[in-house]
Amino acid sequence: MPKEFYTERDIEDLVKRGVMSLDMNENVVLTELAYEKANRLGLKLNQSRPDNPPAAPVRPYLSQKAAPPPAGRVDAEGAISRSAPEADLAGRIRSAVISKMGSQVDPALLDVIIQRVLKSTGIK
Repeated sequence: MPKEFYTERDIEDLVKRGVMSLDMNENVVLTELAYEKANRLGLKLNQSRPDNPPAAPVRPYLSQKAAPPPAGRVDAEGAISRSAPEADLAGRIRSAVISKMGSQVDPALLDVIIQRVLKSTGIK
């Protein structure tokens, strides 16, 4: 079955027509702006599964100024040295991402993301 894509404009049109809910399933895709517009306009998104996230989830950490990375010694590659096990894992993750992404990645944002993931998984 083909996927249905909804943009911010589509959401506005639905609400103008009086539609106040949209049934979400694996074939319905909302852009990030459409998801935010639906929330602002009060359009209810009926999830087939309660834990089913929108196709393009809101990522506020990309639009907010990144917090400075935790204090530590900076090595020649710009990595911040921390406690041994944490620094080793964070450094390996950082190196792997930089080797794949190169200069496309913001090092400060990458450090923040790595720390959030380590913290959310209980490693940090």
